[in-house]
Amino acid sequence: MSMRTPLGRVRGLGSAKEGVHHWWVQRLTAVALVPLTLWFVASLIQLAGADYAMVSAWIAQPLVAVLLTLLFVSGFYHLALGLQVVIEDYVHEDPARIVSLVAVRFACWLIGAIAVFSVLKIAFRG
Repeated sequence: MSMRTPLGRVRGLGSAKEGVHHWWVQRLTAVALVPLTLWFVASLIQLAGADYAMVSAWIAQPLVAVLLTLLFVSGFYHLALGLQVVIEDYVHEDPARIVSLVAVRFACWLIGAIAVFSVLKIAFRG
């Protein structure tokens, strides 16, 4: 027994199977962001009043650099996924939707790459 309409069966139109993957990845990044954000906020509280040298030394620690990189990658990817859903739901004209999706994806990847590069530059300075 099929849940598709007769017209849908004839045309062969069905799910593009993208929505479930998108939903799961967004949920997984959200779950990953909870402990990473709590760790980051707690670390910022401990670093309150620290000078540049102390913060740089903190970022240069291997575990901190890895956790910051994970925070930035998952955070900007989660941001891109969330903004994609908003644009797809609320921007109805095709040219504007396509331009918006490309601009948002590009901006998220660019800013995320800059953030990761900054952490790695501090972590591997020599």
